[in-house]
Amino acid sequence: MSTITIEQMLLQYEMEQFLYDEASLLDERRFDEWLALLTEDVHYWMPIRRTTTSAEVDKEFTAPGAMAFFDEDLTMLQLRVRKMTGKYAWSEDPPSRTRHSVSNVRVIDNTGDEITVGLNFHLYRTRYNSSEDSWIGRREDVIRRVDGQLKLAQRHIYLDQTVILSQNLSNLF
Repeated sequence: MSTITIEQMLLQYEMEQFLYDEASLLDERRFDEWLALLTEDVHYWMPIRRTTTSAEVDKEFTAPGAMAFFDEDLTMLQLRVRKMTGKYAWSEDPPSRTRHSVSNVRVIDNTGDEITVGLNFHLYRTRYNSSEDSWIGRREDVIRRVDGQLKLAQRHIYLDQTVILSQNLSNLF
């Protein structure tokens, strides 16, 4: 096992705090502040997961450019937030109550301005009095330093589920 430097520990802490703060913004429905954390060229992508044989495990997730639950840029995310918070958003009226949990945060790559972070997540959502949804998986995020501020440049979301039982996917991961 290699020796961990103070710089690596500080970077790990900085990434964790960014991800925890971002999760809080989503749970508190502070979507405009969340959008301000995104880069102009953000890529937000969640492929479809299929059950495959062990011989074809490399085909378990759809490839970039193929079918996906989400394949969005900043404009699409802004439109989705506007729809979620609008007065005619039947899928979010009443609004969802969410709790984003992130764990096992690890820095995968650090090029200075861009840090690739892998993590596990659990997104819990409840609506009405008895509707509950739970999504569990892993993410690969690219966090970029822009003018001294951390911003999310890429989010790839890999669900553990192959079948989504919720009535909609009107939340943000």
